[in-house]
Parts: sequence; structure tokens; C-alpha cells
Amino acid sequence: MQRERQITEILNQNFALQHLEVMNESHMHSVPPNSETHFKVVLVSDDFEGQSKVKRHQAVYALLSSMMQEGLHALALHTHTVGEWQSAGNTVPDSPDCMGGSKKSD
Repeated sequence: MQRERQITEILNQNFALQHLEVMNESHMHSVPPNSETHFKVVLVSDDFEGQSKVKRHQAVYALLSSMMQEGLHALALHTHTVGEWQSAGNTVPDSPDCMGGSKKSD
């Protein structure tokens, strides 16, 4: 829960947020129980107005880069302006289950 809280605090401090969800999806991957390695982030801010998806993701990764060096393995980023979020029905797709490592079916 500590890493989830850190991600939330960093994003809150650096974006004018309309909506933020930080979900630990590590349990869906081949990692030890209670891991904090894989996260889904839904970030809605008009700070993204006029930015490409790549630029938005780069901004988030720049803020979380030190965490990536310390065991944060993956981020599924869903970055939207308020208008885009509303057009999407305030939803994002479910993340698929990981099929790598020990979860891979033979």
C-alpha cells in the first residue's frame, strides 16, 4: 500500500486533477503475494489539453522514474482531459490477466 500511496501523492502534487485512480494490479502477475510492482493509473486533468498520448505518458514516467528504479515494474496509464474522460463514459477497459512467467498456460 505504500507504493500506491506514493504514486497518488506524486501525481496529486504535480497535476491539476479532476479524477485519479491508482490500482495495484500486481496480483494479476507472476509476482510474490502482496507485491507492489504493477499499477494501473487513471489520471484525468486538463493539463493534458493539446498533448499527445506519448507526451502525457512521458510526463507521468518522468515523475515516477525513481520508483521505476526501485522495483516499480509496470504502469498501465490511462491519461485523459476532462472532455475525453466524459466522452469515454468515465471508464477505462479492464486490464487483461498476465500470461507470463508461472501464469503462462502450457
